[in-house]
This record gives sequence, structure tokens and C-alpha cells, in this order.
Amino acid sequence: MKFSEIYDRGREKPVFSVEVFPPKTEKGLDVLFEELKCIVRHNPAFVSVTYGAGGSTREKTLDLVKSIRERFGFETVPHLACYGTDPAEIDAYLDQAVQDGANNIVALRGDHPRSNPDFVPHERGCNHAIELVRRIASKTDLDIAVAGYPEGHPECKDWNKDIQYLKEKVDAGAHLVLTQLFYDNQDFFRFRDAAEKAGIEVPIVPGLLPIVKFSQVQRITNLCGAKIPSRVTTTLLRYEDGSEDQREAGLELAIEQARELLEAGVPGIHIFSLNNGRNTSKMVDALSDFFDR
Repeated sequence: MKFSEIYDRGREKPVFSVEVFPPKTEKGLDVLFEELKCIVRHNPAFVSVTYGAGGSTREKTLDLVKSIRERFGFETVPHLACYGTDPAEIDAYLDQAVQDGANNIVALRGDHPRSNPDFVPHERGCNHAIELVRRIASKTDLDIAVAGYPEGHPECKDWNKDIQYLKEKVDAGAHLVLTQLFYDNQDFFRFRDAAEKAGIEVPIVPGLLPIVKFSQVQRITNLCGAKIPSRVTTTLLRYEDGSEDQREAGLELAIEQARELLEAGVPGIHIFSLNNGRNTSKMVDALSDFFDR
């Protein structure tokens, strides 16, 4: 099912979706499949699979997409990051994704690979997301999701320009906006209002990352430029880092955040699971009244 069908404006209830990443080891893959069993009964709208910086998990991404689709029957969506990638490699990736049965794709610029400080982008490559969206739209019939940044992209100092760039990505062929993580819903509402004012009419879906280990998410937010509100920090630092009590408190905060968003009429929520299906399952259970079952 395509994004445009999943988020059909005639749908009576919102949906939820989940992001996972390709594990580095066979043991990690086995663990992920066990975790995904926890999510099966919730019937996610789709599961997306990330793509490493500089294409570092290219083959693993497509392999995992295919495996999840075959094992669980989920609509499974590959990510594609274009930064530094040869256009021929992008086209080959798209061809394989379509051949494997993909209906949708998440199109991203991607980041400079931190493990390779000497990395040089391909001189003929797509080095901006809008270029990638245009290429996908011209070569496939895939529905395309792009990233949105409620607090602004960390490399763009002008928030209004960031909104305009998002509009250009949508005009180039994107069907859906999935946002970067955030922890203050007012940032999302401001972003959504500005996007709608700019003429962006595709669904805008908030991306949520439950904080189950504070130090881990602190590293992630430092990299992506998101902030953790003081009340969230105060609540979580009452507990030992990574403890069961901190995990439970983090999940409760995520459920509270998602509930406010869903009550405000978002078309769905996209959960960055960090491959933890049990936490995702608990979160969706607590919000089950909002979703089709």
C-alpha cells in the first residue's frame, strides 16, 4: 500500500508506523526479528528501514526490507540517502527496491560518514534531498517520504528558509513528510502551521523517539540539533541511567507526548524504535484507542 493510500484523508483514524535499523551481526538480526514479533499484533501501517551514512548499509537495508516483508507481511519501506552516492548506484538501488516489491521510499540527503573524515561526495551525485526526490519521481512510481525538522535543520540557520526548502521537496514529488524527533509538541505545531501556510498539503507525521536511556538519546539529540526540555530532563534524571525506572518514565513521557499529538489531529505517529519492539508495543498498547486494530 502506498503512502497516499495509507494516509488517505478519508481515513477515520490515525495510523502508526515504526522505524528500525539493519543490525550489524546475525545475532542482532535474530534479536530484531524477535522484537518485531511484539509489534505484529498491532498491525503497523508500515515499517521503515534506515540507510547508513554514505550508503554504509545499502545492501543490508534492502535485504532487511525484503526479509521483514516476507516474514511478517508488513508494508516495508527502504530509506535512501543520496549524499556522496554515484547516480548509477542510486538507480540500481531503486531498481532493486522496486523489483523486491517496494511501494514507497524515504528519500534523504544523509550525513557525512563520521567514520570517514576524508569522505568526498560524488561530483555527479545527488547531494541534496530535492535532487534525490526529483530523480526518484522521474524514474519510478514509488510514493516518496521526506524529512521535516520541527526545530529547523541544524545546518540551516533560517527557519523560514527551511520551510521553503521543504515546500520545494514536496513540489518535486514528495507525498509525505516524516519529522525529525522532537520533545516539545509546541515545536511541531509551529512547524505544521508554517508548513500549511507555505502551501504544503501532504500529510505531516511526527516522528517520536521514546527516551528509555537518557545518555543514549542525549547523544542523538546533540547530533541532530533537537533539544530535550528541562521538565523531561528533570523527570528522567531522577533515575539511574538506563535503569528500568528510567525506561518506564521515558515511555510514559512518550505516551503523553503522542496522546497530545493524536488529540490534535495528526494523521499518524512514526516511532523510532531503535529496534526495541517491546517498548514500541507498550507505547502503542497505551494509545490503542486512537488506532484501527
